[in-house]
Amino acid sequence: MQVVAFAAGCEGVGRSVSVANIGVALARLGKDVLIVDEHSSTDDIAASFGLVARHDLLEVMQQERRLADVLVQPVPGLHILPAARAVKKLGKLTARQQQVFLNAMSGLERPIDVILVDASSNHPQGFSPLGLAAQETVIMLSGNSASITEAYSLIKKVSHAYARKYFRILVNKVRSVPDARSIFENIAQVAAQRGVARLEYVGAIPVDESLRQSMQLCRPVVMHAPDSAAAQAYRDIAADMLYWPRGTNDVGGVQQFLQQLLHLSQRITPNVIRA
Repeated sequence: MQVVAFAAGCEGVGRSVSVANIGVALARLGKDVLIVDEHSSTDDIAASFGLVARHDLLEVMQQERRLADVLVQPVPGLHILPAARAVKKLGKLTARQQQVFLNAMSGLERPIDVILVDASSNHPQGFSPLGLAAQETVIMLSGNSASITEAYSLIKKVSHAYARKYFRILVNKVRSVPDARSIFENIAQVAAQRGVARLEYVGAIPVDESLRQSMQLCRPVVMHAPDSAAAQAYRDIAADMLYWPRGTNDVGGVQQFLQQLLHLSQRITPNVIRA
């Protein structure tokens, strides 16, 4: 199983839209995909499909709902797990609540091939435990200077606080691939020179009128305008993701990932990453 977290140093860089489109693209490649969404119902992944997420993973932890009642399935092969409230409680779960959580997640109908995490920029602990537990963390940024500065700041904080020394970079809202490459090379050079982290280029999503229209219609662009430049870019990224290297011990599936998540969430100190 592959676990990839998408994070950003600030809002407004198109992270959730990108996660939704990559999720659909992966599902169309025959993968069973689970998106874990850390955002509230006003700005969540379900809204990207014109759907409403009425429940949260926290209700499963509290044994108020079944997992099947919480999951949202916008297209075949893709499920969304709303977890905005649950993520804030991960570090405070009792042993019994942790076991309820693990038991509930073991009830997924089909094995999951890929978990995508849409990580919140405003996590109460400074950075998402899901992001730390993921095999890969993709930092999203756009072409404006504020986005680049905030992205580097986030990379630096996570690197210093948790010794995470490798991130991937996805550049959104750019006019051309050379522009995206230039942005990446600048931030990667600074991170390398200062010993912060090693960065790798994921790709670029171009400014595309089809993408804007698809967002207004609450449909991912890979569904609304499959021949557009943005849709092609998302499909290329999804296809490349399947070939990203994975650790030899990442074979335990959902249960191993969740156990690692709970282990990490109990040990995150908010003040460390905010220092």
